[in-house]
Amino acid sequence: MISQLGRYEVISELGQGAMGVVYKAQDPLIDREVAIKTINLSLALEEREEYEARFYQEAKAAGRLGHPNIVTIYDVGRTGDIAYIAMEYLHGRELRDVLNENKTLPVAQVLDIISQVAQGLAYAHEHEIVHRDVKPSNVMIVRDGHVKITDFGIARMASAAVRTQTGMVLGSPKYMSPEQVLGKVTDQRSDIFSLGVMLYEMLAGQVPFIGENVNAIMYQTLNAIPAPPSNANPAVPEMLNYIVAKALAKDLDARYQSAGELVNDLRACREALPSGADVAKTAKRPTTLTRATGDDDSKPVIALGLSSSFDSNEATMRLAAMTASKEEVEELSKTLRIERPSLADIHKAAPKSGASYLARDRAEAPGNSGGFMLLVIVVLIVVGLLSALIF
Repeated sequence: MISQLGRYEVISELGQGAMGVVYKAQDPLIDREVAIKTINLSLALEEREEYEARFYQEAKAAGRLGHPNIVTIYDVGRTGDIAYIAMEYLHGRELRDVLNENKTLPVAQVLDIISQVAQGLAYAHEHEIVHRDVKPSNVMIVRDGHVKITDFGIARMASAAVRTQTGMVLGSPKYMSPEQVLGKVTDQRSDIFSLGVMLYEMLAGQVPFIGENVNAIMYQTLNAIPAPPSNANPAVPEMLNYIVAKALAKDLDARYQSAGELVNDLRACREALPSGADVAKTAKRPTTLTRATGDDDSKPVIALGLSSSFDSNEATMRLAAMTASKEEVEELSKTLRIERPSLADIHKAAPKSGASYLARDRAEAPGNSGGFMLLVIVVLIVVGLLSALIF
């Protein structure tokens, strides 16, 4: 083990990072403990230039971020063939280690952790930085449950000089977004998808996309619609099923458009949770339905866990009446053999509780109760439409 990196006195090795060894060290100038992340630059010239450029990109990206939920960068330097970044030393545990010991965590704790990560990502995204490797091993839980995001090693800045080659895949397969799998240009919504995978894992005890190898996992990411986490964990409320589904939407436009929007819904869900042990008692269990087949046999299928008000052909018609053309609505009405609903019917179908606390919709229609309920209906009926199409 090396003993010195620049002015820093190395104390011990903490482990292997994404691009090299991570050390615990002491800064003698201000008597402060630091964590030092390194990469070995003793590579072929072309590889060396690429790795060194990406390494300094991380320092530049993370160094611009000053947020309570993002690790603080102090310094960057180079000693011989070793480049290093000195950063805040965190007294805590990786979320990965916590999940290895406890497959699932209490819903309230999950919401608190994910909300903090989303807040940190929202701040990074506002500064045009996409993390691109959001996963439990890059999240630290420190004192009093405070959360810190680490390792912006493959972050992409809009102004970065180092560009990802077309088709080059960066990230961890289980947590990649569909656009990462396809090697497309990513934006903040890719981080939201990865955070949605983390949220699902913390609630259900396993990641939503599973395969025997990387290719199988990527195929699942591109094609599979995971069952709602409440199927595996009855303590998960219906609203959280909706949040997970929206975070994991494969269509970019159907996904949360910003981490701040996700934070708002997570907070609303947290506020709506019963206290303590009541959560598990009052949470609805997954609903088993039967669907008739062509030969009059039936088989059990799992519903999305949504209220029947939003998981029906009537819900589909209500959505069409508000969004489609008159001709399209008439055609759908004939197909489903359902009369076109009036605006009064739509308002009458509005939920009296549960869905009414969607923070995003509340923010968009302050002081307008009729418009607010209409917006709520639109959002939740979309989920019902997806359910009808899937099942």
